[in-house]
Amino acid sequence: MIKKFEKYLGEFVYGGIDGCVTTFAVVAGSVGAGLDSTIIIVLGFANLLADGFAMSVGAYLSSKSNKDNYQKHRQIEFQEIENTPEDERDEIRQIYRAKGFSGDLLEQVVRVITSNKDRWVNDMMREELEMLDEDKSPIAIGTVTYLSFIFIGLIPLIIYVIDLLQPLDNNLFLISSILTALGFLIIGLLKAHVNQTVYWKGMLETILLGGIAAMVAYYVGDMLQSLITMV
Repeated sequence: MIKKFEKYLGEFVYGGIDGCVTTFAVVAGSVGAGLDSTIIIVLGFANLLADGFAMSVGAYLSSKSNKDNYQKHRQIEFQEIENTPEDERDEIRQIYRAKGFSGDLLEQVVRVITSNKDRWVNDMMREELEMLDEDKSPIAIGTVTYLSFIFIGLIPLIIYVIDLLQPLDNNLFLISSILTALGFLIIGLLKAHVNQTVYWKGMLETILLGGIAAMVAYYVGDMLQSLITMV
């Protein structure tokens, strides 16, 4: 189960980043515009469900397109092996000659690779076309992206939902900002793990980008609210 989760950790990370950033931007912009908490919740959940779905569909279609493209070229390679085997065998020979093989060793490599059509085609796909088969399910990619978008994107809204059920006297936006910052730190940590970079850099980068997006949204909301009030 853990290995399967790690397989889709990249989709979880990027879905979570987008969900957290865009939802907190909605919250910040709404607060800047002086909107009521109920409206913030409505706009926030609308963003979660609509934008999350759009992002997951995009992830699914992108993955499926890559898979379909791979299978199309793989089928073409099979046809070329069937119709022009000597030409394809010579391509394998040229590929491995360029890698430094020569003489009897080169011919042995060519003979071993071309003795099995699946192995032959796989080698052509990798070495000639530089295409690798995606072993992740497009449906799983879309699903993980959507769930991550919603799950992590809920963080900026949690305190407003609690306030709706049980009114609080605290500064809701401040608490939302702190919770969101913690969410950014966790996602930044996971992002650094996925990209195999320094953890503190991944965390700092994520929280800075999220903070900038929130500031832009807040001041845009405040500016629009001022303009509307003037009118």
